[in-house]
Amino acid sequence: MAGNVFGQMFQITTWGESHGRAVGVVVDGLPAGLPFSEADIQKELDRRRPGQSEVSTPRSEADKVEILSGVFEGMSTGTPISMLVWNSDARSSSYDAIKNTPRPGHADFSYMARYGIRDHRGGGRSSARETIGRVAGGALAKLLLSRSGIQIAGHVIELGGIRAKPLSFEEILGNVEKTPVRCSDLEAAEKMLEKVAALRQEGDSIGGIVEIIIKGVPAGLGEPVFDRLDADLAKAIMSIPAVKGFEIGAGFEAARMRGSEMNDSFRMDGEKVICSSNNAGGILGGISTGLDIVCRAAVKPTPSISKPQQTVDLTTHENADIVIKGRHDPTIPPRMVPVAEAMIALVLADHMLRSGFINPRTLLE
Repeated sequence: MAGNVFGQMFQITTWGESHGRAVGVVVDGLPAGLPFSEADIQKELDRRRPGQSEVSTPRSEADKVEILSGVFEGMSTGTPISMLVWNSDARSSSYDAIKNTPRPGHADFSYMARYGIRDHRGGGRSSARETIGRVAGGALAKLLLSRSGIQIAGHVIELGGIRAKPLSFEEILGNVEKTPVRCSDLEAAEKMLEKVAALRQEGDSIGGIVEIIIKGVPAGLGEPVFDRLDADLAKAIMSIPAVKGFEIGAGFEAARMRGSEMNDSFRMDGEKVICSSNNAGGILGGISTGLDIVCRAAVKPTPSISKPQQTVDLTTHENADIVIKGRHDPTIPPRMVPVAEAMIALVLADHMLRSGFINPRTLLE
């Protein structure tokens, strides 16, 4: 199986399965001289951890990270950083009865078509538990980016058709962790919680939209052809399980706008070039403009629902019904917020190193 490595100069390799002994990540390319500890990684993993609220799976995992290499006396050494999280609350028996009946909306069938073998326990490698490695690696990327004044904030702007009102960046940062749905519009968050609770009683699930805003990115980051910054951001977000759509700036609304409406007019602010609007979402021609980068991900409903569904039996080659048991999230977007932030951070850290905006030597000065 290829495709477990992400990035060029700042690179992560994730490993492990949902019900295996552990999951983890190897981070390569972090410059020497960055101070960090397990607490810096744990802070981000705790945001992603299951079993914290009524909108997440009741699977109870501490997700305590262990750093195995790449740090000495509280500082990165420039060598590969290996991090591990043990799985402690996996209940594989829930999946034995359905191992030959692919779950609708899951990767069960496509994995068998591709490899002819799969770990059916909790989805194995296709499980969202794989994202632990992404969040751990992204935590280091965030620390590196913070040295350049770059801030990343993700939040849920829509859940089950309930839309949040626009808020300032400061309001988003201040409110996002106040509610388990991670919607900074606290009034909309209450309505979202009510909808999730109702659907959970019905044995169903809902999807939503996660928005990520990045401040402090310098103008000139990215490449104009295949390594466009927006293209790499799209790949990063679309690689997250359950994401079915990506947009940046005005996004799909741009298809309904005129050029006179879409174009962001340039203006001078002293000696600095600014724009009167940001429909481009902070990127033009694949290169950052210096404005906020604003992108969104459309997240599908959790495919594991307790309602009966139609499938097939791969051993008898007959139609079958399936009822999925186990412990699952009734909605994915709230727990996806830290994952999306991590993937954005990984892309930006990679491009900052590739473009020379971060000089690895300066961390030790």
